[in-house]
Amino acid sequence: MDIERPLPLLGGLSPAQFMRSHWQKTPMLVRGALGDALPGLDRQRLFALAAEDSVESRLVVNDADRWSVRPGPIPRRALPPLARPGWTLLVQGVDLHDDAAHRLLGRFRFVADARLDDVMLSYASEGGGVGPHIDSYDVFLLQVEGRRRWRVGRVARPRLRDDVPLKMLAGFVARQEWLLEPGDMLYLPPGWGHDGVAVGSCLTASIGFRAPGAVALAAETLQRLAEAAVDEAGETGAGSAKRNPRYADRGQAAAAYPARIPATLQTFADAAILRVVGDAMARRRALGEVLSEPKPGTWFDRHESALAGSAVVLDRRTRMLYDDAHVYVNGESFRASGRDAKLMRALADQRHLDAAGVRRLGVEARDLLARWTEAGWCTVDGMDSRRNA
Repeated sequence: MDIERPLPLLGGLSPAQFMRSHWQKTPMLVRGALGDALPGLDRQRLFALAAEDSVESRLVVNDADRWSVRPGPIPRRALPPLARPGWTLLVQGVDLHDDAAHRLLGRFRFVADARLDDVMLSYASEGGGVGPHIDSYDVFLLQVEGRRRWRVGRVARPRLRDDVPLKMLAGFVARQEWLLEPGDMLYLPPGWGHDGVAVGSCLTASIGFRAPGAVALAAETLQRLAEAAVDEAGETGAGSAKRNPRYADRGQAAAAYPARIPATLQTFADAAILRVVGDAMARRRALGEVLSEPKPGTWFDRHESALAGSAVVLDRRTRMLYDDAHVYVNGESFRASGRDAKLMRALADQRHLDAAGVRRLGVEARDLLARWTEAGWCTVDGMDSRRNA
């Protein structure tokens, strides 16, 4: 991606300029962000996805400030009449199920894939919305159909209402207000309160980003480190005793207070923990596995087709990342170096590797790619349409 090229999506700013001037700093309104090239998303597709067990959805209804929330799946017959005002249907992760939404998400890859989350699509009847709220992550709000009025304001000390089943701001005061038409887009950094209300019925796409909390990210990474350490402890051969020594206390005095934990055992445990977490390479590997893990409930269609040197594309549900030593695919890590690493990184960045690139892979890397193809993580070019535009 040319990060210095001005984009209509960003109001004529280049990705580099936008990241310097607005990202996590100030809101930005872009009129006609997509021009006439609006994503092929519609109400009927949204209603169909909301009825599926494997899709996360919810229905929010506001009746004279009496709010209710129903989690999905939500069959079409359970939705209120289209003419009824004040209701909203929200569907998460539409990019995992729909090519148009997947292509839309791909337009925002000037932000690292490790930060990209999903496309949420919402349909709202007249006056529909989810009330004033605040997000802990960046979001782009793209108007797909109809119009929506957004009221926006910085919230220094957020307070939540305790009388509604939503995380709704109490006493929200807007400082700016915009009416978005089809193709318009609003960017909001974290910490900005916003309240979007449909003017007539409308369809809005929200492009959200991952912002993991420090404790949760550390816990997941440590769990991966612990699992890897257990696997390594089970290995035999030269060096295994050094990597996994057993506690010994020759010379230990008799225990006058038998319930007291020996200080030598505490020291041994401290050293064991530091040995596991002190390996910087292992920490990076565990983090990559965590960040490339697909969303919960994601499943892949297995294929029987042979790779046979054909071009490949990553399935839209596949998360593929890399660092200096590894490539990461759907929660798994693989060592990569030399030409194979360069080609695998190209696949991750472009989500596509042409036939010439596949043929240049070494035997082991090509076998690995073949296994990914059989697992449905990527597909031979032309097998289906689940590819990155």
